[in-house]
Amino acid sequence: MIQVIASFLKVLNSESDPGQISLALCLSMVAGFAPFFSLSTLFMLLLGLCLRVNLSAFSLGWGLFALLAFFLDPLFHHVGWLLLNLPDLEGFWTRLYNLPAMRMTRFYNSVVMGSFVISLILFVPLFVFQWVMIRKYRTHFMSWIQKTRIAQILKGTKIYAAYRALS
Repeated sequence: MIQVIASFLKVLNSESDPGQISLALCLSMVAGFAPFFSLSTLFMLLLGLCLRVNLSAFSLGWGLFALLAFFLDPLFHHVGWLLLNLPDLEGFWTRLYNLPAMRMTRFYNSVVMGSFVISLILFVPLFVFQWVMIRKYRTHFMSWIQKTRIAQILKGTKIYAAYRALS
């Protein structure tokens, strides 16, 4: 747990562009919300590697969003079930199911469909929010936090020692 916190602080304080960190977290959201061994998870991982996002942020986000997905699965199921049972889309789903490549995505599973749709809806707002928050953290809070009494105390703990070891 200490290593995870230290890794997260290292990512926030690194020279990485806030857009890379934010994109990594958004891609990890899509991968984390999807069931573990799915085609969308593999695609997000490959996309993250191709776009050269911060892999530490991606792996940390993946774990956090996978944990969050455990609690959001009922919502994913409900949204997916509603979409898959719309009478107007029945022909569309049938045509997709008849394509072998699409069948591998398991879109016909209500949890997979719901998690994918919710991930797409949240992708851009989460990207912008994280980008703004990382920039604000770096410009306003990072120097202020380092001067506080609590930060001075924390610099003597194992968390800070682990953080320094990673740097």
